[in-house]
Order: sequence, then structure tokens, then C-alpha cells
Amino acid sequence: MSQTRHVPVMLQRCLDLLAPALEATGPLPPVVVDCTLGLGGHSEALLAAFPTARLVALDRDKEALRLSGERLAPYGDRATLVHAVYDELPEVLERLGIPKVQGVLFDLGVSSMQLDEADRGFAYAQDAPLDMRMDQTTGIGAAEVLNTYPPGELVRILRAYGEEKQAKRIVSAVVREREKEPFSNSARLVELIRDSLPQAAKRTGGNPAKRTFQALRIEVNGELTVLERAVPAAVASLDVGGRIAVLSYHSLEDRLVKQVFAAGAANTAPPGLPVVPERYQPRLKLLTRGAELPTEEEVAENRRAAPARLRGAQRIRAEER
Repeated sequence: MSQTRHVPVMLQRCLDLLAPALEATGPLPPVVVDCTLGLGGHSEALLAAFPTARLVALDRDKEALRLSGERLAPYGDRATLVHAVYDELPEVLERLGIPKVQGVLFDLGVSSMQLDEADRGFAYAQDAPLDMRMDQTTGIGAAEVLNTYPPGELVRILRAYGEEKQAKRIVSAVVREREKEPFSNSARLVELIRDSLPQAAKRTGGNPAKRTFQALRIEVNGELTVLERAVPAAVASLDVGGRIAVLSYHSLEDRLVKQVFAAGAANTAPPGLPVVPERYQPRLKLLTRGAELPTEEEVAENRRAAPARLRGAQRIRAEER
């Protein structure tokens, strides 16, 4: 596998955000969790940058775990790789006997490997089976969603997860075509989307199939449902002083992260209290002003960084007992 293929997004900025928590010296080595291991670029950099840290890395994709295992082998038992979806973080930490962690990183969306392996069906630029499962050992693929979901449900998915304004047009074409022959490959779907969109809609925003493919991928992998559970769970796993950094790649993910961080950084006291009791004080301090974007230089070197949005927060108070 070529290591050059995978360029971790906003790598230095992620390391800088997490550094104060992972450089701290205590009786035990700091633990950092990479919730989205992928090809291990961020994980490798964390292990190299923080020589005392212990890494716990999660991925639902067995092939990613295998490749990253080879990449991280030189770090020996400092790295623990786990086959799990990131909302399973509390169970994983409990199993490993880790009560609290000092750092958490999420790099959401599709990994470079999944986009580059043609037969996974994530990329609309090449013909492939419509699968899109991040964990190929479980669940249903994108073809089954297209072939079996009721039209109303498909419209809802395209609108909610793809922010696709032409959802109704695309779905009526899908329903008409699937009756003739079930969908199996991506090229047929891409062509159908091109044919069913008005000229004006085809002129803006890159490949017209992009939004539909995003919507199908989110549905197949339950990405937003998982993220809704995962980010609060990750915040809860942080020790006081611990830090979390989240890279997201579309507005739906970023909005969820923003909401969790904003809620944690808010004072929850009823209005009008002369002194705010401890239990109402914020639990988080925001480390980024809004979402930070990659630099122009980085986007020029790695086009997959273009849509990235980075948010960071620090745990400043323990949960009330």
C-alpha cells in the first residue's frame, strides 16, 4: 500500500489543539483516542508527536484496521486497535479498563482508502457495485436502499442527508428504472441523476451525483445517528483538562458537533441567580472560534481537505456526581 496516497487533513492543527492535554506529565501515560483510524495517518502522527501517550484507535472497517496495524506496528503496545463504530467508545474504554482519556480525535466522512478502492462503490467518478458499507461484514448496501425503500423515504433521505433540492425528480426516475431492472452499479445511477436534473441544476456545485451519493452513504452507515451518540460520549469520556478535536466534511456533521460543544460550553443556570452554583457552570471551553478551515496551501496540495471544518473543545469541569 502506498503511504503517499493518504494525506491526513489539517494534521498539524489537530496536533496543536490536542498537545496541551497530551504533553501533561502525570503518574499514568496520557490516553488519546482516534475514533476514526482509517489508514492511520493521524494516529501515527499522534504516537510520534507525543512519545509518552497511549493510543486507542477505532474503525468499523476491517481492511482499514489491517493496513493501519501494519503501519503502527513499530509503536508496539502503545497502540491498541479496536474493530468498533465510534459510538461504541464507552464500551471499548470500559473493556480496556480506561476510566478517562486525555484526548479524542474524530476525522469524519469516508476514508481515503474507501474512496480509492473502486469496488467499494463510494466514488461516483468510477463504475462500481453500489455498496458503500464502511463495515462490509454487516448491514445493507446502497443498492438495496435504492431498490427497496419506499419513494417517500428515499426523498426524505436525499433531502435530509444530501440537501438535494431535486430529490423528488431523482427519486421518481429511480422508482421508474428499478421496476425495469434493480440497481446494482454506480454508473447507471450517475447517468440517471444527470438525465433527470434540469440544465440549471447541472451547472453548479460539481458532479450532480455528489449529493445523492452522500445521502446514500450516510443512510447505509447510519452516520448521523452514530455521530449524535458519539460526540456526547466522547466529551463524557474526557478527563478534566482533556481535549477533543473534530474534523467534519459537510454541514450536517458540523452542525451536530457545534450543537454538542455549544451546549457543553453554556451556563445552564436558571436566569437571575446572583451566584451560579457549580453544577450549572460550563463543562467545556471552546478552543476554536467557530469552525476552522484548511489553509489555501493545504487545499492546493490535498483537494480532499477542501470541505473540512475543524472544531475543538477542552473539558474544564467534571460531571456532577
